[in-house]
Amino acid sequence: MKEIKWGIIGCGDVTEVKSGPAFNKVSNSSLVAVMRRDGLKAADYAKRHQVPKWYTDAKELIHDSEVNAIYIATPPLQHEEYTIKALAAGKPVYVEKPMALNSAAAERMVQASQQYNTPLVVAHYRRAQPLFLKIKSLLHVKAIGDVLFVDLKMLQSSKNKLIAASDENWRINPAISGGGFFHDLAPHQIDLMFYYFGDLNDYHGYALNQGKNSQADDLVSGHMHFKNGVLFNGLWSFNVSPHQEIDRCDIYGSKGKISFPMFGHHIELQVGERAEIFDLIPLPHVEQPMIEQVVNFFRGAGKNPCSGNEALKTMKILDGFTGPKII
Repeated sequence: MKEIKWGIIGCGDVTEVKSGPAFNKVSNSSLVAVMRRDGLKAADYAKRHQVPKWYTDAKELIHDSEVNAIYIATPPLQHEEYTIKALAAGKPVYVEKPMALNSAAAERMVQASQQYNTPLVVAHYRRAQPLFLKIKSLLHVKAIGDVLFVDLKMLQSSKNKLIAASDENWRINPAISGGGFFHDLAPHQIDLMFYYFGDLNDYHGYALNQGKNSQADDLVSGHMHFKNGVLFNGLWSFNVSPHQEIDRCDIYGSKGKISFPMFGHHIELQVGERAEIFDLIPLPHVEQPMIEQVVNFFRGAGKNPCSGNEALKTMKILDGFTGPKII
């Protein structure tokens, strides 16, 4: 394909700034159609973003002859269905994270990509952002020596500002999202650990519903032991006081430490008594660097920036940390 002509399924709030405008800003890419079940909202989105066509039926968008790639930005409940239908139609897919409701659904999506020989990319877009690429480069040159372990804390109140707005709070309805706020935010963090450190030896975790504000777990503790010897410890809570909120990841090495927020714009490098701060400019559209890589991949000019098989690893961790334990 010389030009990627996108159709979006699910043009809700997450696509307003984070991703939607980027499809027209990346070279060899344009947004030509959007779909939302509410026709008034679909038409409004298309008008405001200068999109030529809009639909209320995903099937019609998928089979639009002008659309040659599909971006799926619905809640996770619909990811599997729409991904498989698009792949069956021969349309490559870029699907939001979390990849699906659970790892079983994610596996079926991977199998469909293989069956129909059609590309599948998952939107773990922090892999392409300058801040996280800088961290990867620091690790590559062993700026902190040999990595020993990672300590991640994501402590937020139930009214935290990290969750994208939506008409209904579906993110804490496990039947729609797969879990709670953990399932919405943790995929970014867990995927980066795979991106930085490779495959695992083992993992385990625990999840509790302490606040009883919904049916979703609001406290998750998880541990991963990577094959390269790195140990990851993560704690996620979405029921703390607003004054106790923390977003911090510390990577400890034999010579120092790299500290950074997952939802921020700076990195602190400490080696001995020396500290260095890297401040990065916020991106106007956080998914644009990833979308550029996806467009290049779909055009045959680059590799898959995050394959279904890569994202499946994160889905298995979500299931493992929060799923039932046998005693």
